[in-house]
Amino acid sequence: MLTSHNARVLLVEDDPGDRLLVEEVFDENGSSGNLRWVEDGVQALDFLHQREEFAGAPRPDLILLDLNLPKVNGREVLQQIKSEPDLAPIPVIVLTTSAAEEDIMRAYAGHASAYVTKPLNWDELSDTVRRIGQFYLDVARLPGQRPAHA
Repeated sequence: MLTSHNARVLLVEDDPGDRLLVEEVFDENGSSGNLRWVEDGVQALDFLHQREEFAGAPRPDLILLDLNLPKVNGREVLQQIKSEPDLAPIPVIVLTTSAAEEDIMRAYAGHASAYVTKPLNWDELSDTVRRIGQFYLDVARLPGQRPAHA
C-alpha cells in the first residue's frame, strides 16, 4: 500500500495530465484522501502558510514539487520552505521534467530530499510515483510520525 500511515502529501504541479496520473496512483492504493494539489508556487506557499482559500489546510508530511511553475517557480518555493523552521523538516521531492545538471545541483543545494526526473512514458511515470510513495510513506520515517512497530 502506498500510504500505510496515512501521510498527507502536497502535490505542486501545473500540468493537469501529471496531476491526474499522481491522483490515479493514490486512488489505486486507496489513498486519494491523503493527496492535496495546487497548481502554482503562490498557491503552494499559501497552502503551507494556511492563507487565503487554504486557511485550515493540513500540514503535509511530504511535498512533490515541480520546478517549472507559474507565478513563483519551484526553486523559489523550495528555498522558502527550507528557510522556515516550521516547514524545513518536511521532505520535498523535486519531480520535474528537467534533467539539467544545474537544476539537480541547485535543488540539492536548496536541501531537496530527492530529485526525480519525470519519465515521459505514462507507465514509467506511474511506477516512479508509486516507488516514491512506497519509500517515503512506507519505508522512511517522517518528522512527527510514530514508529510503525511501536
